[in-house]
Amino acid sequence: SADLLPKWKEQPGMAGVRVIFSNAQTIPWLTDGTADWFWAAAEKASLPVMILAPGRTALIGPIAEKHPRLTLILDHMGVTASMLRENKVAEAIEQTAALAKYPNVSVKLSASPSISRETYPFRDVAVHIKRLFEAYGPQRSYWGTDLTNSYAKASYRQRISHFTEELSFLSETDKDWVMGRAISARLNWT
Repeated sequence: SADLLPKWKEQPGMAGVRVIFSNAQTIPWLTDGTADWFWAAAEKASLPVMILAPGRTALIGPIAEKHPRLTLILDHMGVTASMLRENKVAEAIEQTAALAKYPNVSVKLSASPSISRETYPFRDVAVHIKRLFEAYGPQRSYWGTDLTNSYAKASYRQRISHFTEELSFLSETDKDWVMGRAISARLNWT
């Protein structure tokens, strides 16, 4: 309910809300008006919204444009493991990159193990991470583990070192932003 959103961040540990649009019931909500109340209420409440809309991040563009003060964070680069099987990762990455033109949109660079056909250090995913990093820059790109969806493919430590040691295009300053400083700033974490 819209009445809950203004006080949402008063709950211990709450810095935002996550919404998922990934099935036949919820995907239409991005365009049919069902969720319109939510975007307006979250914007009014200054409540950051993390969105998982795999393969449909293009549908977030009109929302970002209509609500320029709404912080929108795209989860998992806008991809899922099923896209790897369907050979749709590159297409989804391009949709996500296209949203970088909106200053209120940023991206979590998570899901690498899930969308890689390789073992650690997931070299085949580096091109996608680099594409999004170049589109969004260090202050709107965030590391994330996605640990629960692909634990068997990489340890927590490997998920960290993937960014801190294996992505040569990231400078030390970039790593500082991506590995925590940027998300802290975006969410006003202190």
